[in-house]
Amino acid sequence: MLHPVTAEVTQRIVERSRESRADYLARMEAARGQSPGRGKLSCANWAHAFAASPEGDKQRMRDPAAPNVAIVSAYNDMLSAHQPYERFPAIIKHAAREAGATAQYAGGVPAMCDGVTQGRPGMELSLFSRDVIAMSTAVALTHDAFDAALMLGICDKIVPGLFIGAAAFGHLPVIFVPGGPMTSGISNSEKARVRALYAEGKATRDELLDSEMKSYHGPGTCTFYGTANSNQMMMELSGLHLPGAAFVTPNTPLRDALTAAAPRRALEIRDGTNGYAPFSAVVDEKSLVNAIAGLLATGGSTNHTLHILAMARAAGVRITWEDMDDLSRVTPLIARVYPNGTEDVNAFHAAGGMAFVTRQLLDAGLAHEDVMTVAGPGLRRYQQEPFLDGGRLVWREGPAATLDRDILRPADDPFQAEGGLRLLTGPLGRGVIKTSAVKPEHRIVEAPALVFDDQEALLAAHRRGELNRDFVAVVRFQGPRANGMPELHSLTPALGVQLDKGFKVALVTDGRMSGASGKVPAAIHMTPEAADGGPLARVRDGDVIRLDAEAGRLEIKVEVKELMAREPATGRSSEVGYGRELFGWMRRAAGPADTGACALFEAA
Repeated sequence: MLHPVTAEVTQRIVERSRESRADYLARMEAARGQSPGRGKLSCANWAHAFAASPEGDKQRMRDPAAPNVAIVSAYNDMLSAHQPYERFPAIIKHAAREAGATAQYAGGVPAMCDGVTQGRPGMELSLFSRDVIAMSTAVALTHDAFDAALMLGICDKIVPGLFIGAAAFGHLPVIFVPGGPMTSGISNSEKARVRALYAEGKATRDELLDSEMKSYHGPGTCTFYGTANSNQMMMELSGLHLPGAAFVTPNTPLRDALTAAAPRRALEIRDGTNGYAPFSAVVDEKSLVNAIAGLLATGGSTNHTLHILAMARAAGVRITWEDMDDLSRVTPLIARVYPNGTEDVNAFHAAGGMAFVTRQLLDAGLAHEDVMTVAGPGLRRYQQEPFLDGGRLVWREGPAATLDRDILRPADDPFQAEGGLRLLTGPLGRGVIKTSAVKPEHRIVEAPALVFDDQEALLAAHRRGELNRDFVAVVRFQGPRANGMPELHSLTPALGVQLDKGFKVALVTDGRMSGASGKVPAAIHMTPEAADGGPLARVRDGDVIRLDAEAGRLEIKVEVKELMAREPATGRSSEVGYGRELFGWMRRAAGPADTGACALFEAA
């Protein structure tokens, strides 16, 4: 039976979304009624669409009944996660031809890496790259010549952007095609050890670079459980992957078989078949609750407290932080993957992975079984895992018991009784905290504030030795309207060093932290943001702040009347350079963090 809280939260999402969801579905049905695009294109339009295709494809595309699959890809060869996509279009096109169809590379979308831009000006474009990707996906699909679409993307803003763009074409079947994680390098504990030594000035840059190169060493997604791998988990629990596709490593026979299976399955669920399963039917209130349950049960990325809200809105569904907080209070944490544990996603996959997580959530009544997926009706299909039988792709039941209790546990014997996220409220606004990586003894911090208007100011104070004390770092003017809401993950080593020295340390910010948020308690995504009149603009050095992750409270020991009477700080401008001047309209249009910080939708 469904857990009563899961049922209640789902029902209130349905009620809250009734009007917007009905409008979305009506638009998708109208788009469906226009028939496949190529059938209504003029001869000149259609000839343009396949002028450069191989002769065999051209002959097939002359037939108005022959289906055509769109490929939208985030390929580039700078980023390890997306480099494997170079090979995918050829695999997909070959599989489509074998099925009597064609596939076309409809368009590419940008793919920037937060790991490269951490602490750099480019990070101020990162969140808005999600909205650019959504628009780029719409540009690719607006040629209106396709029966289905395959989305090739993995990392932080890329999957949410592809999702939002795909939602605008929700009358089409859409399958997300992952590339898989790189093989494991050095241990995460060793990587963290060298980073901490470097932050203390006890390791050289050459030693740090050598360590990082041994960690990030080949093609595939970074193996820690950050936003990229949380994306893959969510796509499976949303029913948008083929079952078990998320964590199969690149350039292996099984990975290639799953890639070839995606266009074949997309053709089987296109309009006109008995299995028609458009994006708009797969993605609904229940499937989004399933994605949230997976995020909470596995200790996933804090970035999804933004992305899920924006993704849901694209499909006419309204989700709030309160929904996520209520689900977190009843969803046990059943996975520990770095940075919440010591092992990486490859070890998670080997221990039972997504098949085990799906089974546990369904058996505990924490996920909806009665959903449509690209693999067919019902989420139980996703407790199976793929393997090759004489070169043929087949699925079998995944493990019913964990193969490593240090990584995965059953829902009735979890690592902790609640999920990995908590809503924080109080006189400083609303924010979220990732608790799954924070030890219980660090979840309540009360200390004087040290206020910084950018992250470099905090790092400079660290280098000067000014942080050897109990403190709550307030890093403000980092919200979407101020500077694009960059991740502040580069602060983690410095703050972690002070925590390890025995000081009480916490972070409060209207910026983001990271999918790799770790051991330092951090109240993030604070809204209203400082640049939009939020209370953080009035905090001063020495104000005592209390962060209580257990109670979900963020307090300041200053009377509210006195706090709001203070002259607010104004922050610093960072609107030009590194392309930031091109994104001014997005900063001005961005909604608050608690609606997804998206520039594509109205803030309300």
